[in-house]
Amino acid sequence: MNSQPAITAAALIADPTRAAMLLMLVDGRAHPAGELAYCAGVSAQTASFHLAKLLAGGLLSIESEGRHRYYRLAGPRVVSLLEHLASVGPSEPMRRRAPNRAVERLRFARCCYDHLAGSLGVGITKAMLSHGYLAEGDGKAYIVPPDGNEWFGHLGLDVDRITPGRHGIACQCLDWTEREHHLAGPLGTHFLGRACDLGWFRRPPSTRAVDVTPKGWQALKAHLGLERPNIGVKPDFG
Repeated sequence: MNSQPAITAAALIADPTRAAMLLMLVDGRAHPAGELAYCAGVSAQTASFHLAKLLAGGLLSIESEGRHRYYRLAGPRVVSLLEHLASVGPSEPMRRRAPNRAVERLRFARCCYDHLAGSLGVGITKAMLSHGYLAEGDGKAYIVPPDGNEWFGHLGLDVDRITPGRHGIACQCLDWTEREHHLAGPLGTHFLGRACDLGWFRRPPSTRAVDVTPKGWQALKAHLGLERPNIGVKPDFG
């Protein structure tokens, strides 16, 4: 940054409402305007006004997922700037809504259209990436390397016979609770269906929540190294 843009950025950050929203975004995740408004203690209309200024000032970027728009910091230099400023003076805790059991259950694992979402969906996607079963492609696409073809084949999924969608065989979908990406596209759909067929997951008819069976936790540990977290929600297996 040269001096003029830096001064402009500092002026934008100096506003308490904008500062509160920016600090919420330091965690690296994307957040919708309503959540940023709640954090800053302002109305949706006021939040939109401030977010527009931050976008125009180059401090934020925006990502659209269907009808939803999510905001995140524009880059690591913005993160570094905010972290340095936040280290000066006292900090105030962010306001949070108290979650209930149903919300926590959906946040942990749920269906997003026809693929797996929630913290479990994000965790499984990260594990697939780290094991080399998925790789990031162009744009929002995922590609399936040879190791991935073999692994999915062991699960009973023939990747070569899955018909690609408009974003290819697999793509990123921004998770509305985790603000990170999970696996979507035809491969995401087939993976969720196959995991249910294998008895790893169960989909109760009256909710979008997805339950992981004991067999499922054993399989996720063996295949992806995922441990069952202590989330305070006991799955209802009926």
